Amino acid sequence: MTAPSATPAHTATLSRRTAIAAAALGLLPAVGAQAGTGATWPPEGTSDTAVQLVRWVQGTADHGGLPFAVIDKLGARLHVFAADGRWRGSAAVLLGSARGDASVPGIGDKPLSKIRPEERTTPAGRFITEPGRNLRGDDIVWIDYDAAVSLHRLRSVSPAERRRERLVHGSAEDKRISYGCVNVDVAFYDRLIAPVFGQSAGVAYILPDTWSFATVFAAASAYP
Repeated sequence: MTAPSATPAHTATLSRRTAIAAAALGLLPAVGAQAGTGATWPPEGTSDTAVQLVRWVQGTADHGGLPFAVIDKLGARLHVFAADGRWRGSAAVLLGSARGDASVPGIGDKPLSKIRPEERTTPAGRFITEPGRNLRGDDIVWIDYDAAVSLHRLRSVSPAERRRERLVHGSAEDKRISYGCVNVDVAFYDRLIAPVFGQSAGVAYILPDTWSFATVFAAASAYP
């Protein structure tokens, strides 16, 4: 989730969910890796937990024949897979500024001005995604509608936040800047997210950053 491009008075009256819908999109140059000729899973730098989770999903078909994405919060990386389990590409992402693996109850209806810094988390777990649109008619992908957590194109909220620079050059810690939503570069979204997750349901697996892997994905952690 990112703060909307609205006047301060207007922003104060917007719920977190409405703010996502009302925010304008930033059209920024592409960054991030993609699967290309000769590329194989896992790409360099992929965490062991992400590899374990993908092995479990592919081996058990937990995704139910839907396209799926794995979001590694500790590495600030997004890995995208087709419905048949093939890896399609990976990219850096921006995430919630606060560490934590649960959303505060009712946060989707909270005005942005009332969301405390420690509440700006990207929740961990397994989510059925659905396509959506903001009030301008621009597409987003809902990860958790009730908590107002979505996957969307990178937006420039304030020049002082240096979101593009964080996405391109920053460390994983630098990429903790949003209100909880997952931001990915525009070209990656248009190529791999919009044509698939933007058209029908998918599955998002979000790895924890404070809880243990086994707590969130017990079956995956025990998978051979």
